[in-house]
Amino acid sequence: MVMNNYLSLILAITIFFVSCTKKNTDSTSEKQNHERRKTEMVITSSAFKEGELIPSKYTCDGEDISPQLSWSGVPENTKSFALINDDPDAPSGDWVHWVIFNIPGSVTKLAENISADKILDNGTKQGTSDFGKIGYGGPCPPGGTHRYYFKLFALDVYLDKDAGISKKELLAAIEGHILAESQLMGRYKRN
Repeated sequence: MVMNNYLSLILAITIFFVSCTKKNTDSTSEKQNHERRKTEMVITSSAFKEGELIPSKYTCDGEDISPQLSWSGVPENTKSFALINDDPDAPSGDWVHWVIFNIPGSVTKLAENISADKILDNGTKQGTSDFGKIGYGGPCPPGGTHRYYFKLFALDVYLDKDAGISKKELLAAIEGHILAESQLMGRYKRN
């Protein structure tokens, strides 16, 4: 009887350690997958390079048009892309300049000067920026140099959402559907 209890205790301890090891392996694997998602896909622009100043043409001091963007390293099962452009240095915290989604998975670039239509010819939809309008609104910092992030998400679905959604609504909709993500950061300071 004592021997059976002893064997049961050893078995329970062994199962516990194997379970803990598996959880650690799963957690490490999850972290590696997240890092891989972030590094495989790359977004670039012909208008500026990572960390450089965004030309005034793409700001409120110029034509206020969207810059050209392109990307590579797209996962095979990508159904659509979503893109958020925001400024974390705004006095109010985070200022959203552009929300665009349902970009077809076969598309690997956005041309310069995307129209402010709610729905583009290829079915791409645009959300509402913190300027209260549909489409792109360029950098227009009230003071100092701000950072502007163009965050691209490769998704395994087309989103069943109407045009005009906010960044918050888009982030909630893409949760659990992100295959890869990448970002491009440019800076801007008004003269």
